[in-house]
Amino acid sequence: MTLLNVVVATPIVAGIFLAARGLYLLFFHPLAKVPGPKLYAITDLIYLYYVIQGEWPAKLKTLHDIYGPTLRFGPNDVSSIAPETWKIVYGHKAQQAMTFEKDMRFFNKPPGSVDNILLADNNGHRRMRRALAHAFSEKALRGQEELMISYVNLFISKIADKAAAQEPVVDIMLWYNYLTFDLIGDLAFGKPFGCLEQGGYHPWVAMIFQAAASTVFGQVMNRHPTLGAIRSWIWPDKLTPSFIQHAQLSEQTAYERIERGSIGREDFVDYILRHNDEKGLSREEIAANARFLILAGSETTATLLSGTTFMLLTNRDKYNKLVQEIRQRFSSEEEIDMISVNDLPFLLAVLNEGLRMYPPVPAGFPRLAPAGGGTVDGFYLPENTSISVPQWSAYHCEQNWTDPESFVPERWLGTEPRYANDKRDVLQPFSFGPRNCLGKNLANAEMRIILARLLWRFDLELLQESRNWMQQRVFVLWEKPALMVKVTPVQRS
Repeated sequence: MTLLNVVVATPIVAGIFLAARGLYLLFFHPLAKVPGPKLYAITDLIYLYYVIQGEWPAKLKTLHDIYGPTLRFGPNDVSSIAPETWKIVYGHKAQQAMTFEKDMRFFNKPPGSVDNILLADNNGHRRMRRALAHAFSEKALRGQEELMISYVNLFISKIADKAAAQEPVVDIMLWYNYLTFDLIGDLAFGKPFGCLEQGGYHPWVAMIFQAAASTVFGQVMNRHPTLGAIRSWIWPDKLTPSFIQHAQLSEQTAYERIERGSIGREDFVDYILRHNDEKGLSREEIAANARFLILAGSETTATLLSGTTFMLLTNRDKYNKLVQEIRQRFSSEEEIDMISVNDLPFLLAVLNEGLRMYPPVPAGFPRLAPAGGGTVDGFYLPENTSISVPQWSAYHCEQNWTDPESFVPERWLGTEPRYANDKRDVLQPFSFGPRNCLGKNLANAEMRIILARLLWRFDLELLQESRNWMQQRVFVLWEKPALMVKVTPVQRS
């Protein structure tokens, strides 16, 4: 065969192969019966394009509106917003072989790094969760309340300073972040980042944000390793050092805290060391988990508070109702604690609705169908099919909710018959099953105390410049702009 013949034949053979592959994926693949746009079934590049643009959650929601609760958006990728999918995919399994394992293409594990509780396999996860559970127990939470209150006091003091200024305007999103990062830093490493005191991000926190944002590029590389040749085009070099610096700083700080040993201080490391044994965590694993907890335990809480504040300030009737509940219930700030905030039904409903309207992690964490496959929402998924419950889509589709785009806390109180058929069990913002969020109780306590204290002390008004605040992109986490509010101290007689 001459070189010319090879040159001519190669694109023809490639074209025939691609056409045959496309026909197979569209009509003969086991997922061919799952509805979805045809072009998406042939390639995942369209999906990845929207991921890199930060537009995938919104795009996926529109696809669910068209194709229904379960759809195919890639050759081996399925999305389902049916409530029962949580139990099937993420829930406890009687047989280990039927477990839907994590799809590691979604996650970014640097080569040679130590697993944390998010990245560990099932056996590693059970071991780590057992070691970390003591730090998130009810007993630990009660012991951490005094520390939490001290940071909330500092937060309120800083907002009061802003309220006393000539222009009493504050970016409340930033201050929520300062508060939650300082608190989780103290709990994880034994010392805060100093964000509240400085009124700005510690350089380390800025690295954390950069590292988190760059994970979308990691997803592309994990799915298409051959793109390594053009890696620098799609993964900016400036983002890579953030991973390394964050790992080095957190490791150093965690080791310093470990060296101090169990000192009776109610932080995470103290509880881990008190209960550590031969089946517990190594120094490297303690450091890796502390690094993960910094992001998981701060940014998500601050995000929910920011989104809920925006919803309240753009729905003044709900804001007024919540303010009335808080201010009538408490005669002083000191009465607002971890126990008393649970007696505020409308506050709890507001935060539930905030989690629905603005979930801190809007995408879904994908899992792989087990050996032999599995059935979800009536569709058979062959082995290694990637499936997830995307939170933004699940919480904003009319298939699950009445008036899904309306902020209606009352839907959680059972007082509005109009919302009686809402599929409330689809709301799982802390995930579901054995890998659900270990810090759920801590996050709930923080959110309730912070919002109650803020609204007991101040009146808030959204500035015009932040009216379009919800127009955001998503790079795993929300790319949040400034949330500018006017703060006015409440006048009490």
